[in-house]
Amino acid sequence: MNRHSLGQAVLGLAFSFFGASLSHAGSFTVNPVRVTLSPTQRVAAISVSNHGAEASVIQLETSRWTQQDGKDSLAPSNEILATPPIFTLAPGASQIVRVGLRRAPDAQHELTYRLVLREVPPPQPIAQGLRVALAISMPVFVVSAHPSFSNLAWRAVRLADGRIQLEATNTGSAHVQIGSLELSSPPSASPIVRQSVATYVLPGNTRSWTFKTTAGVAAGSILQLRATTDSGDLQAKVAVGG
Repeated sequence: MNRHSLGQAVLGLAFSFFGASLSHAGSFTVNPVRVTLSPTQRVAAISVSNHGAEASVIQLETSRWTQQDGKDSLAPSNEILATPPIFTLAPGASQIVRVGLRRAPDAQHELTYRLVLREVPPPQPIAQGLRVALAISMPVFVVSAHPSFSNLAWRAVRLADGRIQLEATNTGSAHVQIGSLELSSPPSASPIVRQSVATYVLPGNTRSWTFKTTAGVAAGSILQLRATTDSGDLQAKVAVGG
């Protein structure tokens, strides 16, 4: 899997209600879809393009990005700066946005943020109905001053209904994005689970997935795991707990 394809931006829809019927939605894209800063590269540029038929007003928001109990958490932060903070894009036009670090990188651990680009719907008469605004949330990673790496520890549990719950804990000091997961039950090489997940696991955090397998898996079995990540493909043997 192409590493850049793993970095697809997360799209969210923000709704403002002006009536009962649906009006048009904005249409803009960003390139690249994530930003990496470092002690030697403290500023990066992204291009925002309007593919819609109308002008769009785009507002930028910066947040510190953490995870707790497998869920993302965002808190407003001024540790990174995105400029211009608000701008108007004519149909077919593009705007360069610069993202910069306003603090020193951490000595040992990667810093993680998110930049949200949010369309601001213009005022509309009630008769024009609902305006749907687009928001794109993109990750911003700040590499530590010293080398940092992700390290995944895997755990599998057989649930009472026969499904398998798989957990990945990142014991390293940098993020990892898991693109897809595949489980097989040796000696057979045929996968009993194959699924795209596109999930970030930040340092010190755990993410889990529950799968319905194509074959029964007993507690105590050893499964062969294959995963694609943004730091390369990996394989591991995982014991199934009961």
